[in-house]
Amino acid sequence: MHISVLVGWLLLMFFLTQVPKKESFDLGFGVVGFLYFFAYLGGMESCCCDLQVDVNGEETFMVDKKIISSFSGRLSKLFAKSRSTVNNFKVIFHDFPGGGENFELVSRFCYNNGIIEINPSNIALLNCAAHFMEMNDSVSRRNNLLEQTEKSLEQISYWSWSELLVALKQCQDLLPAVKSSGILQKCLDSLIGRVALASGSEASPYPSNSSPDSSGCRVSCDTRSTESLKNSYSRVTWWFEDLLVLNPNLIEMVVKSMISRKYDHAIISRFLFYYQKSKFVTATSNEKQKITESIVDLLCFLDQSSVSCKSLFGILRVVLSLNIGKGCRNKLESMIGSQMDQATLDNLLVPSPHGCNYLYDVNLVLRFLKAFLSKGNSKISLICLRRVSSLMDLYIAEVAPDPSLRPSKFIALTSALPGTARESYDEIYRAMDMYLEVHAGLSEEEKTKICCTLNYDKLSYESCIHLAQNTKFPSKTAVQALISQQSKLKSLLQETNQSRSFTDSPCSTSSNGRKGEKDDSQEQTVLYAGKLDVSADNQKLRAHLKGMQWRVMELEKACQKMQTQMAKMMKSKTTSHSNAISLPKLCS
Repeated sequence: MHISVLVGWLLLMFFLTQVPKKESFDLGFGVVGFLYFFAYLGGMESCCCDLQVDVNGEETFMVDKKIISSFSGRLSKLFAKSRSTVNNFKVIFHDFPGGGENFELVSRFCYNNGIIEINPSNIALLNCAAHFMEMNDSVSRRNNLLEQTEKSLEQISYWSWSELLVALKQCQDLLPAVKSSGILQKCLDSLIGRVALASGSEASPYPSNSSPDSSGCRVSCDTRSTESLKNSYSRVTWWFEDLLVLNPNLIEMVVKSMISRKYDHAIISRFLFYYQKSKFVTATSNEKQKITESIVDLLCFLDQSSVSCKSLFGILRVVLSLNIGKGCRNKLESMIGSQMDQATLDNLLVPSPHGCNYLYDVNLVLRFLKAFLSKGNSKISLICLRRVSSLMDLYIAEVAPDPSLRPSKFIALTSALPGTARESYDEIYRAMDMYLEVHAGLSEEEKTKICCTLNYDKLSYESCIHLAQNTKFPSKTAVQALISQQSKLKSLLQETNQSRSFTDSPCSTSSNGRKGEKDDSQEQTVLYAGKLDVSADNQKLRAHLKGMQWRVMELEKACQKMQTQMAKMMKSKTTSHSNAISLPKLCS
């Protein structure tokens, strides 16, 4: 019997030294299963397999307590504290990194007297297990697993790009244990260093399937200019596809490390949009939600000028179909609002949420405007403000025909921007005209509130005349528009009269005796602008308005005559001054 057990142990040791790490076992129960099998055959189950290990409730292993504890400080301390005389022990691990697969690797290391092949595909597993089991120099100074993995990690600069990705992919399955061990940060540092090097002026020394250097092609002189542009683009994006194997948690760490290293924010944002779009192809609804929230959080760390407004709207339309948290939506809306001057009308025409009667989500656009103005008027350039006002004029004209749009929302849209944002209010007037036509049942008070957002001083003459004849608008509004127009013309007349008084001075007369002559265009035009009785009925008021309109037209004609007269007098003054200078020469 003893001979059979000895033969079994010899076969096992031979098996441990000959079977490669990546080779799977046909019997399906692994190295530790062989230990249990041979111990059972030899009838020495209580002696050689006296420790039962439950790994995360997944698998249970029968191992030799003495062999395992000789390399593990955690188990040796546990057994040293125990005063039980029972030979058989059971240990339960709830959070063993890597599960049963990794515990089998650790057992192989222990039964092989501290020797195991360490490579990029298992270094993260073994390093985390070494930290968890306290397999350090306090137990075994020569063959401790922690020291071996750390020495192997020192060779990370010699790993290929694909080997580095394999190690990182394994790290993401070992979170958070791998984060505290330090191996994850070293892999991240190596990855970002290689990306930065390959994105610079030098070619990447780490080829991959998507790397621009992996093709081995050489361009001719004729196509060098075109190919250089393509290579310039591919040099900074070649790593995008390779990083799709990483989950959102690890992508977050990669991006934050890039930001801390001052990596180009425009490239980072382009990668994040690429990652989101690519992962959505096969992702479930819950996975899409997690990816979107992670991408939005990371975009907030970037310089907003490097983030594409169009791509942000693309994410927004995805968000509308997902159960995204309110915090994530607020961040996304704030980023979009800060770039409102880059948006288009199609971007803003977002359908209203379920349960709302109106066609488009007006509240969403109002939140965009609030975020845009939150920077303060002093920090917003006039050019950006004018762009947003033009965009809003188009949007208001688009939503005005909606019969379900409440007056309060329409007023909020027309009054959202400061008065300095618009050079002209003609577009707002047209939108109001359309809105009042669709909402003909509004009361006079509601119509007056809507018209209060009009700036009559910034209405053109044609719009004022149209408003005066527009029966859809309140009568008081029409009067205010014409009074404002008349006030502008009177102000222009005063400026013209001041110019005339300057040109009528003695020095402006000619020397040929034409002081008493008067041009036919110098006739005075007297206009009467009587005070309108606003309290009269509408028919009388309309008659007054028509009369006022005629007087405004006469006032414009008079203004044009005065401007023509002033130009002639300035020309006469120049001719007279020239003749006065030439007289002394004639006298001599």
